[in-house]
Amino acid sequence: MKNKYSIFSLIKNAFSYHENWEKAWKDPEPKKEYDAVIVGGGGHGLATAYYLAKKHNMKNIAVVEKGWIGGGNTGRNTTIIRSNYLWDASAGLYDHALKIWEGLSQELNYNVMFSQRGVMNLAHNLQDVRDLKRRTHANRLNGIDAVYLNTDEVKKFCPIINTSQDIRYPVLGGTLQRRAGTARHDAVAWGYARGADEMGVDIIQNCELKGIKRNGDTVEGIETTKGFIKTKNWCCSCWSL
Repeated sequence: MKNKYSIFSLIKNAFSYHENWEKAWKDPEPKKEYDAVIVGGGGHGLATAYYLAKKHNMKNIAVVEKGWIGGGNTGRNTTIIRSNYLWDASAGLYDHALKIWEGLSQELNYNVMFSQRGVMNLAHNLQDVRDLKRRTHANRLNGIDAVYLNTDEVKKFCPIINTSQDIRYPVLGGTLQRRAGTARHDAVAWGYARGADEMGVDIIQNCELKGIKRNGDTVEGIETTKGFIKTKNWCCSCWSL
């Protein structure tokens, strides 16, 4: 059982100049066989491993990452968390995800720095106004918090915005989702890595996928820079191989 992060553990470790913290996750060598192997140790791959272990009671899982955890696209993306999407399916999916985000730091006992400061989309021409009002109505029909702001309301919410009508692209209004915000996505990867490790998932860094061994339509395992790993189930969470 990992030590719980808290104000008390912070004070305790301050006396040793923070040199005795427990490692957030182990650095094992790969076993010869796993029930499932996930290629890519970013947010998607680590979340997949975490929920397979937590929700489906799978323990013999490996995540293989060619670099280090949080060093890929996860650490470079936009950091915006929102669910104000136009289409019903997208709105439902992203609002489910947003609800997970709202309790993720507590669940993982790791600060993912999720700040619900709100997200605005600004309108600079009449077509923008029509599109954003359409999206606002669609959101509200799906039970998602969304409001349309006029120019004065945009200025009130974010005083630093220049709402002068004399600029090249004047602000004619905008949408606001107050529950939306930002997170630090490499911290999300580290939090999921810590949580998955606690449930027995092997997180194998500096282990690049070289190929997939198949027998007809059956996967027998994967070839990596750390040798062959036998598995019947694998998934790729990275953008490209």
